[in-house]
Amino acid sequence: MKAKTGFHLRNICGENVVMAEGIENIDFSKIISMNESSAFLWQNITGKDFTADDMARLLCDEYEVDMATALADAKTVAQQWIEAGIVEE
Repeated sequence: MKAKTGFHLRNICGENVVMAEGIENIDFSKIISMNESSAFLWQNITGKDFTADDMARLLCDEYEVDMATALADAKTVAQQWIEAGIVEE
């Protein structure tokens, strides 16, 4: 997977959001709110090819979580990002 070009994480009024930038990407339905851990993942995968396993390892390194839980969460987040159209497989 890879984050689509033109989507950037911003902190707006204390909320982490990923939004499209550039005149060709003006679509306010593409503003995605993220919690702390998903924002952490986004910051660490942007510009790189990644897998759910890569995301799970990042979660394990940053948070006190076991690999099975991290992998399940990473797969869920990755699927949500695919459905939102901010990453491609």
